[in-house]
Amino acid sequence: MNHSTSAWMNADLELYRDNVRRFVRTEIAAHENKWREQQYVDRNVWRKAGELGVLLADIPEEYGGSGGNYAHMAVLFEELAYAGDRAFGVSVHAIVAHYLLNQGTEAQKLKYLPLLASGEMVGAIAMTEPGAGSDLQGIRTTAVRDGDAYVINGSKIFISNGYHADIVLVVAKTDPAAGSKGVSLLLLETKNATGFKVGRILEKLGQKGQDTCELFFDDVRVPAENILGGIEGKGFYHLMSELPYERTMLGIGALGAVERALDLTISYTKDRKAFGKSLFDMQNTRFKLAELKAQAVIGRVFIDNCIQRMIDGQMDTVTASIAKLWLSELECKIMDECLQFFGGYGYMLEYPITQMYADARVQRIYGGTSEIMKEIIARSL
Repeated sequence: MNHSTSAWMNADLELYRDNVRRFVRTEIAAHENKWREQQYVDRNVWRKAGELGVLLADIPEEYGGSGGNYAHMAVLFEELAYAGDRAFGVSVHAIVAHYLLNQGTEAQKLKYLPLLASGEMVGAIAMTEPGAGSDLQGIRTTAVRDGDAYVINGSKIFISNGYHADIVLVVAKTDPAAGSKGVSLLLLETKNATGFKVGRILEKLGQKGQDTCELFFDDVRVPAENILGGIEGKGFYHLMSELPYERTMLGIGALGAVERALDLTISYTKDRKAFGKSLFDMQNTRFKLAELKAQAVIGRVFIDNCIQRMIDGQMDTVTASIAKLWLSELECKIMDECLQFFGGYGYMLEYPITQMYADARVQRIYGGTSEIMKEIIARSL
């Protein structure tokens, strides 16, 4: 992975990248198989990441963060993707922190951000429901005001970090009659929350080390001051304004995985012999890889531009949706093409390319499906 062409990189970030890469190699990549089998990461990796200051690298120091910018998070997401990690749910955790930073009250920020930065608390977002995915207006979970609390009832599905989560950002209807203006986000502390239940860890096609769960809410009481931003009915606005952060991040992860897949495949085709010569010596192989390399380089230039926009605070919803759409589709296409070069070995789970192929597929679904991205882009035409 060569970052000498990325204009947003500098000497300080190179040093930071070295530290992050070392951490990813020793504390994350080394445990992938174990995590895949148990279906969740070890809790202590959150604390270790907190000690290194990578969990909330772009959150101001006054709230316990590291005071960096989006470039620091981009480095982390690239290194995780390039190492083949899709288990450590730091992206969702960072998104929760940004909801708090940009939409929360001062009291909410001071209370929760330092705990998220240190890894003492793990964050999750409870948005998707069994009957409502991308259609957020279709959610049925309710939060009804009762004195100085809200009472939450409903269920959520496909919740990343659901197993470990200490703080869950719950998307609920506080006024079912008000449509999108009746949606609010509530901060639920899971410890000792009566009526809150974590369901089983779900069996997935890929990303098996990531704890993805069902969550159940049965008359769960949340203090009224835990409504995000302190005002009812702002949930839809909050969700829309934080989506560019997430979608750019998914684009970064997609390209990091693409670059790793290409490196693995080029290396394999140079070593693998067939009909008396290496696969790489065959014109079809070289031409195909040349084509994939060209697409990856174009993707790199584009995502670097998106990262710079995020650093400058100029990223818009449409561009972020284009990044999510194009790069997640590219990731799945390139994984498929690369896997082909491995022949039968490409179908064996012990090969990283096989795992990456399975892990890639959900990228076109979560964070907003490709079809929703097209809808958002189309509306801007």
